Amino acid sequence: MTCKADTFKSGFIALLGRPNVGKSTLLNAVLQQKIAIVSPKPQTTRTLIRGIYTTDQGQIIFVDTPGIHRPKHRLGEHMVFKAKRSMGDADVALIIYDASQGWGEVEEELQRSRGEAPYLVVANKIDLLTERLLPPDGVDSKLFFPVSALTGGGLAELVTAIFARLPVGPQYYPTDSVTDQPERVIAAELIRESILELTREEIPHSVAVEVEEFKYRPAKNLTAIRAVIYVERLSQRKIILGHKGTMIKNIGISARGKIEHFVGTQVYLDLWVKVKEKWRDTEGTLQNLGLGRET
Repeated sequence: MTCKADTFKSGFIALLGRPNVGKSTLLNAVLQQKIAIVSPKPQTTRTLIRGIYTTDQGQIIFVDTPGIHRPKHRLGEHMVFKAKRSMGDADVALIIYDASQGWGEVEEELQRSRGEAPYLVVANKIDLLTERLLPPDGVDSKLFFPVSALTGGGLAELVTAIFARLPVGPQYYPTDSVTDQPERVIAAELIRESILELTREEIPHSVAVEVEEFKYRPAKNLTAIRAVIYVERLSQRKIILGHKGTMIKNIGISARGKIEHFVGTQVYLDLWVKVKEKWRDTEGTLQNLGLGRET
């Protein structure tokens, strides 16, 4: 790929919206590779995930943000803070909403609080609709993009519109990069995704994953990973372990397959479960897990 410095465009695009509007699914669909975990359970994304999309035309750095919600603990406060701050740092903001649920107060507040920053309104999940969707009141039709992250419908038009609004700029990342997240961070997220998929409702928000060891052994073409799953109560630890260890075994099988697909090697995955009471409200723990408030 050849890049003409005088025409090459680049910039940062903030993906903003309520939980479960499909921001992470949209990011994965544009990149055609999974770098952000997805789940129907709310508040899956906890921190900023950068996805890198590069063409001859330029480079878009998507910033997937936590869903805007009313926080109930310090972790939630940090999540909302990071999401709102990313809008001020972005070259273009995408205000994404669920087309099947409609435009509401949260989206209107995001629209007002963007200041003078360029923005686009993205109505996701149009595959769930049977009628043509019109722009919300007060949204210019030129800024409105109905899409389906699930089917890919409308995504090419959205990317074209983003490039049209980006300034001429440098190529920030190598052409073959799709994220700036370390592999150990992606591995921790894929483990957490498997937990979300396999456990009960009470588990998702109270679980965190820390990869303590991530080593590639070239002689065996094997990546050895040791990870700790943190929960807040002993009862939650019992759920994660399951009867005679069946749940933790299933979590390991699921997560190992995803990580192998991502790293391209065989994976030995060693999972441990520990109780860390009130970790979501403990600043030191949040910082250690990479979930603290950034200054």
